[in-house]
Amino acid sequence: MNLYTLLFASMSLSAIAQQKIDFKNPPNEPKLFAEGFISTSINERDFALSPDGTELFYTISTPQSSFQTIVWSKKDNAGNWSKPEVVSFAGTFSDLEPTLSADGNKLYFASNRPLQGSEPKDFDIWVVERRGRGWSGAKNLGPVINSATDEFYPSITKSGNLYFTATYPDGIGKEDIFMAAWRNDHFEKPVSLDTAVNSKGYEFNAFVDPDEQFILFTGYGRKDDAGRGDLYMSVKDSKGKWVPAKNLKELNSNRLDYCPYVSPDKKTLFFTSERSSLPVTFTKPATANQIESFYNNPLNGTGNVYWVSFDRVRNNGNQE
Repeated sequence: MNLYTLLFASMSLSAIAQQKIDFKNPPNEPKLFAEGFISTSINERDFALSPDGTELFYTISTPQSSFQTIVWSKKDNAGNWSKPEVVSFAGTFSDLEPTLSADGNKLYFASNRPLQGSEPKDFDIWVVERRGRGWSGAKNLGPVINSATDEFYPSITKSGNLYFTATYPDGIGKEDIFMAAWRNDHFEKPVSLDTAVNSKGYEFNAFVDPDEQFILFTGYGRKDDAGRGDLYMSVKDSKGKWVPAKNLKELNSNRLDYCPYVSPDKKTLFFTSERSSLPVTFTKPATANQIESFYNNPLNGTGNVYWVSFDRVRNNGNQE
């Protein structure tokens, strides 16, 4: 039995069959997305859609995230989505956090695959390009972007600017969001976003609008943090400066809420949450069957993908 089979062994039969997914009516409150198909009892995190809306990508992982890999599903002409399968360029080392360029022809992701040899290294940002119906081999973005420490969660804009998470000595806090400008066909040295976004604590997993008019990210350890990490949002003012980020209180829980992603039409916000419905006590002694049923429930404390109307989020945030 291979790793992929093991990862999905606990999923229901409905999760390994084709399924229709309605993207047209995102809820006004966060809801599990494609429960039993995308959001299951295993750990799912991050999410991305192709610009034409026919492909979706996300990450699944083993317990304690010892191994992570990117899976892919495609919609057919009848509107059915295929069984999620590991993408062609992943499955050997830990790969996660896929994001697509605005034209859908490049996919960026984080990986601990080695530059050479067979031993995993720290996490770098890599890219693959479309080749017909498949993908090219993965290419490391090189030493301007990648260092001897981890780089995570790439977000690429229409201008080619790259935003990502890193812990660098010249950062503002313990973990920051950096931006590498794309000029003259190459990336310039990454710079930390200012204190409208970054703090002395932890900021990570930033999704940046392809037009660079808003940014969503997770902050941890802030005074208004409701749990183990909350979603925040900043927009640009008329001078092109980020305004101080606001806590998206209507979305956040007392668990980790992270990995935001906005659909190409900017109508839907997807994010990952580790919120749980597990009881801490029982009025009557629990049975083994009850414990097993909680384990097999999506709300067992592992990550799930949620979705919500981004128009609602913007209106509630009132930042624009």
